[in-house]
Amino acid sequence: MAAPMLRWGCRGRRWAFARVDGGSCHRRGAPTGSTSNRIRGESSVAQQPLHTAQKTRKGEHKWAAVVGLEIHAQISSNSKLFSGSQVRFSAPPNSLVSFFDASLPGTLPVLNRRCVEAAVMTGLALNCHINKKSLFDRKHYFYADLPAGYQITQQRLPIAVNGSLIYGVCAGKKQSQVIPKTVRIKQIQLEQDSGKSLHDNLRSQTLIDLNRAEGQLRVDANISVHHPGEPLGVRTEVKNLNSIRFLAKAIDYEIQRQINELENGGEILNETRSFHHKLGCTMSMRDKEGKQDYRFMPEPNLPPLVLYDATSLPAGADPQQVINIDQIRETLPELPSVTREKLVQQYGMLLEHSFTLLNEVGLLEFFQNVIKETRAEPKKVTSWVLNTFLGYLKQQNLAVSESPVTPSALAELLDLLDSRTISSSAAKQVFEELWKREGKTPGQIVSEKQLELMQDQGALEQLCHSVMEAHPQVVMDVKNRNPRAINKLIGLVRKATQSRADPVMIKELLEKKLSL
Repeated sequence: MAAPMLRWGCRGRRWAFARVDGGSCHRRGAPTGSTSNRIRGESSVAQQPLHTAQKTRKGEHKWAAVVGLEIHAQISSNSKLFSGSQVRFSAPPNSLVSFFDASLPGTLPVLNRRCVEAAVMTGLALNCHINKKSLFDRKHYFYADLPAGYQITQQRLPIAVNGSLIYGVCAGKKQSQVIPKTVRIKQIQLEQDSGKSLHDNLRSQTLIDLNRAEGQLRVDANISVHHPGEPLGVRTEVKNLNSIRFLAKAIDYEIQRQINELENGGEILNETRSFHHKLGCTMSMRDKEGKQDYRFMPEPNLPPLVLYDATSLPAGADPQQVINIDQIRETLPELPSVTREKLVQQYGMLLEHSFTLLNEVGLLEFFQNVIKETRAEPKKVTSWVLNTFLGYLKQQNLAVSESPVTPSALAELLDLLDSRTISSSAAKQVFEELWKREGKTPGQIVSEKQLELMQDQGALEQLCHSVMEAHPQVVMDVKNRNPRAINKLIGLVRKATQSRADPVMIKELLEKKLSL
C-alpha cells in the first residue's frame, strides 16, 4: 500500500493492416524499446496511419489499429510515496505497513521528496513540460486491497505533461533497418499504489498484503480498430500486462480478434480484458458500458505541490525545502537519443548499429573501451563487436558482463589484424581461443599456433611461382579474363602457406607475375 508509483500513458499509435477474404493480417512495423519506472502517465503515439505497401485489391479491406498505453512504473526509493515504511522486495506479507498504509483514522500522508524528484527527472527525460504547480486528488473506489476506499493520484493537474519519446521500428527485408518514430506522452502523474490481493483457491479465500513493493512495471493497453478515414472504433482495455513481450502479444492478438469480430458481422464491446499468457489470448473480465464514477475530489490533506526553477526560486530558500527543476535537469545522464546521434556522427556507424549498442546492457561501454585501446578503424571495431563478439554472446546466452573476452583482449587482437601481423581468418581463430577462458593473450596464441602472416616476400614469390607451374589451366583461365580464376589461385597459395599469407599481397604478386 502506498508504494511510490509513477504513471504515464501513450495514446493512439496507429498500425495499418490489410485483410483479403478473411486472410491473415500483417503488421508493418513493431516498436522496439521499452518503458519503465513507476510513474503513472498517459503517453500518446502520433496518430498517423501506416499504410500497407501494396495497393488495395477488390475484396480487400484495410484496417488501422489505434493503441494507447497507460504505464505504471515503480519509483526506485527507500520508502513509500506517502509514508515512511520501507520498500523492500519479497518482504513477508504486511511486514512493511505503517498506520497510514493501513488507513487507520487520523493518519496523514507525508509526500516523499525522492519520489517527486524522480517524477521530475522522468518528465525531463521524456521531454515533458514540468508543471510548477500540481495537485493531488482522491480517486474513490471500493476494493479489499484499498482499505481507505480511495487512492491518492493526480488526475486534474499532474506533475508533467506533453512529452515525447523516440523509439525505433525494425524494417527492411531482414528487419535490420531501424526507422526512428516518435510517441507522444500525454501526462505523468504520481500515484499511490493499492495493496495486493493473494487468492488462495484451495481454501477459497483472498488474503491482502499491504506491503506493495513488488512488480516494477505494469501496463494497461487500450486498443481499437477502424477503417482509415472513418471514426475510431470502440476500444477495449487489456489490464495488468507485466512484460514487454506479453504486451506485444496481447496487442497483436486483440487487434486480430477485433478485426475478425467486425468482419464476421459482430461488434466490439467497450470492456476490460485480461491476457492469458499460456493460451496467448485475451479474455473478457468486465464490461465498461456503465462507466464507474470515481468521484474525484481534491485531496484535503496535501497542499498543492509547488516546484521552482532558477528564475522563480525565492531568495535565501532552503535547498532542502524546495525542489529546483533546473538543478535536477543538470543531473540528468546523457539520454539514449543523444548518445545514438553522437555514435553516428563520431564513428560514422549506421543508425541501426547505434540502437544495438544501446539496447544490449553493457555493450556500449565494451565498445568504447575497445575504441580507446586499439589503433583499428572504428568501422572495423563496430563490425567485430556487433558481429563476432555479440554473436558469440547470443550463441551461449551470455550477458556482456559474463564475456570471457575483455575489451583489452579484443583491442590487442584488432591491433594485430590492423598491422597485418595476422590475417582475418587467423584473427577468428585467435578469438575462438580467447573464448575458451585459458588466460592467454592474443599475442601468445598467435605465437604458439604460428599464425603470423609470412613477412618474407621472396619466399612468398617462390610459392606463387610453384602454384602457377602446378596449375597451368587455372593460369590460362586468368589470362583469358575469367574473374573467378585469380581467386582460385589466391586460395591455392594460401592453402600452401596454411593461411599465413596476406591475400592482398598474394594478389599483387600473382598479378605482377601474370602481367595483369
